Amino acid sequence: MVTIMRDFPSCFGENGVQVADSSSSSAAKAAQNLVTCVYKCRLDGRSCLITVTWTKNLMGQGLSVVIDDSADHCLCKVDVKPWLFSKRKGSKNLELDCGKIDICWDLSNARFGSGPEPVEGYYLAVTFEQETVLLLGDLKKEAIKKVDTGGAVFVAKREHIVGKTLYGTKARFCDKGRTHDVVIECDVDDKDPCLVVRIDSKTVMRVKRLKWKFRGNHTISVDGVAVEVFWDVHNWLFGNATGNGVFMFKTDKLCGKQSGFDPSVLAWSDSKEFRDHGAQGLGFSLILFAWKHE
Repeated sequence: MVTIMRDFPSCFGENGVQVADSSSSSAAKAAQNLVTCVYKCRLDGRSCLITVTWTKNLMGQGLSVVIDDSADHCLCKVDVKPWLFSKRKGSKNLELDCGKIDICWDLSNARFGSGPEPVEGYYLAVTFEQETVLLLGDLKKEAIKKVDTGGAVFVAKREHIVGKTLYGTKARFCDKGRTHDVVIECDVDDKDPCLVVRIDSKTVMRVKRLKWKFRGNHTISVDGVAVEVFWDVHNWLFGNATGNGVFMFKTDKLCGKQSGFDPSVLAWSDSKEFRDHGAQGLGFSLILFAWKHE
């Protein structure tokens, strides 16, 4: 059986309650401003994972790019620290045993929403031997120039979002599908709280009697693709005021088909298994840490 991401507590385990130490306000604030995306690609015929992490804190915006091989060996890592982010345009050239990797970015005109991930006016490109294997952003013409477009596949995303009763993000559940607005709504201060999930303003899931069903899973359909939704809101209902709920939206690698996934193996706690999920080719997974603010 494949172990997936340990960043999500077991939906059925007695101890799968706390994902982060929400008693630490500084840790919670840091977690609220981090988005991690994982892409699967091939370098020199080898399967590799590219992990892109966007951060934001009082010092400013930060960016990290890590490339690992299938054995979880780090091939290279590039960090643009928040206090260095005034240099919003740059590149890094790295010589590896298998060839040359170039990482270049231009965020000089990037526009950001409420989170640390830019929404437009930027590009981030990773090339191997002058062939682009990953290209992000809307300024593709400025990025690719004389190199070919790449074939990296978006396999996983982990995001921390903040709200009071509404928590929103954007997601694309199939490689060739469109981007959707995902909204989670829950007022835990209600006498009988209800959990609602909406895709593009349409209600696709409603969980009543939430105090009895604070963990569980349900299958929805988006663009004809079966999406399994897992949730754990124990901390919202029974934790302290800064507790976080955790949600995962998971698709199978074959759009519209189920993977036979066993939710009892959900015992995630570190980023390694989060990246390993992509290496198994199990489709796309979105993990949301939803933090409350008063």
